[in-house]
Parts: sequence; C-alpha cells; structure tokens
Amino acid sequence: MKRYDLVVVGSGAGLVVLETALAQGLSCALVERSKFGGTCLTRGCIPSKMLVFPADLIRETQQSDRIGLKYPSPEVDWSKISDRMWQKINYSRQIQDGMKSVNNLDVYVGTGRFTGTHAMEVLDQDGKHFAEFQAVRFVLAPGARTFIPPIKGIEEADCLTTESFFGEKYPKTPWKSLVIVGGGAIGAEFAHIFSAFGTKVTVVEMKSRILATEEEEISLFVQEQYKSLGIEVMTHHQAISVDISSEGKVLVLEDSFSGERRSIQADEILIASGLKSNADMLQLEKAGVAVDARGWIETNDYLETSASHIFAIGDVNGLYQFRHKANYEAEILVKNLFGSKRVAANYNSVPWAVFTWPQVAHVGLTEREAQNRGFKVWVGRNHYSDVAAGSAMGYDSESFDNGFVKIVVNEDKKILGAHIVGPHAAILVQPFVYLMNSGYQCRPEESDHRNLFKRKTNVLLQDACRQMGTIKPVLDSMVIHPSLSELTAWALAGMLWENHRS
Repeated sequence: MKRYDLVVVGSGAGLVVLETALAQGLSCALVERSKFGGTCLTRGCIPSKMLVFPADLIRETQQSDRIGLKYPSPEVDWSKISDRMWQKINYSRQIQDGMKSVNNLDVYVGTGRFTGTHAMEVLDQDGKHFAEFQAVRFVLAPGARTFIPPIKGIEEADCLTTESFFGEKYPKTPWKSLVIVGGGAIGAEFAHIFSAFGTKVTVVEMKSRILATEEEEISLFVQEQYKSLGIEVMTHHQAISVDISSEGKVLVLEDSFSGERRSIQADEILIASGLKSNADMLQLEKAGVAVDARGWIETNDYLETSASHIFAIGDVNGLYQFRHKANYEAEILVKNLFGSKRVAANYNSVPWAVFTWPQVAHVGLTEREAQNRGFKVWVGRNHYSDVAAGSAMGYDSESFDNGFVKIVVNEDKKILGAHIVGPHAAILVQPFVYLMNSGYQCRPEESDHRNLFKRKTNVLLQDACRQMGTIKPVLDSMVIHPSLSELTAWALAGMLWENHRS
C-alpha cells in the first residue's frame, strides 16, 4: 500500500497547505470529490458575485433619479452574464489539470474515507472502491453542503440548492417567480440577484427576522428595503411540505404563532436554510476524530483534531463558513506544520459581508452580544446622509434607504464590533478589522528587561499596546473629505461627544 507524507482532502483552501508541503519535497496526495477549487470558486462567493454586480448596477439605475439622472430599463443579456460566470467556475478544470502534472503529487478524484487511523480509501462516483493508501498526516478540508430541512415531498420536488444552481439546474433565463427558504446570507444574496432581474421573489424565514446574525436594527432595515424592491419577506413561517403542480412548485407554510397554513406557488424553490458538514462522508470514527453534536469536526487552537496527526480547516470545522476564514486557517496550519513555532488561530475579528441590496458588513460583536458578555458598551452611529459624500450620492435624512454605520466599543475605547448597511459596506468595515486585529499583536514574551535600552523600549511597547485595538488611531488621523470614510470616522466622534455630555 502506498504511503504519503501528507494527504489533503479538499481542493479549496487545502491547496495552500498542499503547495507548501510539495515545496518542502514531501510526497503528497490530493483527494477531491467535486469540482476543483472549492466552494468559493465553483458554487459560492466568486460565481455569485458575477451575478451580484450586474444586479447592483440595475438597482443603481433604478434609484438614480434622486440625483437627476434617468435611465431606461436596462436590457439584460442573461447569456453574456452567465457566460462570464461559467468562465470563472470552469477555471476549476485548469486547477485539476495542473494538479495532475505536479511532481510528488497523486490526485484522486472521488470520495475519501478513513479505513484506519492512518489509512484512507477513495470511492468513485458510483461508490466503488478504486484506491487505498496510508499517510503520516492528513489535512481535512472537504467543506460543507446545503442542509436539506425535513420538508415533506422535498426530494420528489427536486428543489434548488446552490450545488444544483451552479450546475445542472442553472436557468436559461431568470425565473418569473422564486421562493427562497432561508433568510441568511445565501438567501439574501439570491433574493437581490433575481429580484433585480425581474423575478418575483419570496423569502421564507423561521426566525423573527432575516439576517439573524446581524444587528437587529440592520436586519430590520434590510427587510424594509426588500418591501420597496418588491421582495416579500415571511418571517415566523416554517416550510411544511412541497409539491409539484402543472404551473410550478407549491410550498406549504405554517405560521409559527397562529398555526395557520398557506400555500405559495413559484417556478422554483431555493433551499438556503444553512449548511451541513461534509465530515459525515469521511468515516472519522475509524480514525479517532471527534465531531460535535451537529457533525462539525472539533479542532483546538492549533487546528488539530482529537487525532494528533489529523488537522481540519475551513467549513468542515464549523467555526465560520467563509473562504477568507479558511484561507486564514490554511496559513496558520502552514506555520504549525512547517514552521519553527506553533501559532494559535484567533477568531476575534472575523469579518463578513452580505452582498444583498443594501449591502451589509460585519466584524466582531453586536451590541447585544457585547452586553451579554458583561461589557459596558458605547455605541456610535452615523447615517450616509450625515456626510458630504452620502449627500452627493443622493441621501438625505428623509431617504427611506438611508443606510448607517454602528460601531460598538467598551469603556476603554477598545473596538468590539463594527456593523454597516449601505453602499460599499464591505470596503468601509475593513479598516476596523485591521484595528481590532492589531489589539492581539502584543504578547508578554515581547518583554525583556535585560538592559536599560530594552527596558525603555518595553515601556514604549506597553504604551503602544494600550492603544492597539482602540479607536484612537482613527480619532488621531486625517480623513479624506469628502469621502465615505467620514461615515465611520464621524460615528466615533459623535459617540464620544454623546458620552461626554451624559
């Protein structure tokens, strides 16, 4: 039986670790059951943004009248939009072909599963065994897939998922009507995309609001914007059953309060109710790898599983399902596997954005989360209409879509969270990610009292460390005027003024 130094399962962020191992001269194998490149490239963040951007432009033309511009309704070339998207997805073929020509690397296309602590077999698409090998170490990065809720008739109705949408069920033209089950990030992005292209969209959510991980006032703001866009949002409703009619698919819903049931008919139904770990395909029990109650692989701070020679990164460990988080973990694991010193992963400043309309961005704690953790909280808010750049974009205090920023700090001015809803939210939140992350760069081992010079240096370091992660660098900096950067900067200034007055 062939034996490798390292086997990587999954060709997304796992490739970062694999490339480093190959550069070290190690013998390696890669196992991939689906398209090469991972979720982000083949059915996630990249192809979806190829649809989001034209949808954004449609929305901008629809709302341009407030600054004195009128456009005719855009003519949508769905074929061209789709071709651009598929060009990105099909890059996976180049990745696969490239991997097969790499020295010291064997590529197995199929489903890998453990047969022992150091042994794995690979099954082809028909579930037949075709390879088996051993390895000194394994890196598990197989990702996750759409969670299919227990809805009666859902399998027979062949409802849409992101896997099938970016695959065999991609539409030749936008549907006339679409029901989305789930109001999280995926559901919100698809609601924006297809409503912009003229589809009648209904979002069904079991919880009290969509985008439930966001600040409550932000998710409610987005819900109100959806109404103006013609997107119907049905919160507190649970999908009970689905059936096929002569005119499409019929979803039966139940009101969580009244118990009343109603039916919605649409051309298609998209299931976007969360993710399920792909760990269940790996036969982890045969390798001694533990999972939590929901099936996510448990890892420690160094991304080790309960088996010391097996590591897990990305969606499969359930610690945030974002490609940038997976890439971060891959870089951490590279240091831990091949570096001179182990490094712990830090998730205190994980950012994300929801590319719906309006755009939403988030890093850190919400106000409620901070209060629940016992922090004395200060909050700064600022609306787009409150800065010159926002006024130039057509926002005023009466604008129904006047987005805002909300920044949460503790009494020591440490940034706990930043939350934005409105144009360019993903760009505006990024500086706060840097500021928050800088607060974790000072560590006790930096102290050295062996001589006077180092004592003086350490005093300076201690002073610098006190400022790291706080709002002070923002308050002490010049901010380009007029720019949307003022939106976040002046929210902090306003917060200080309000707290000094009280």
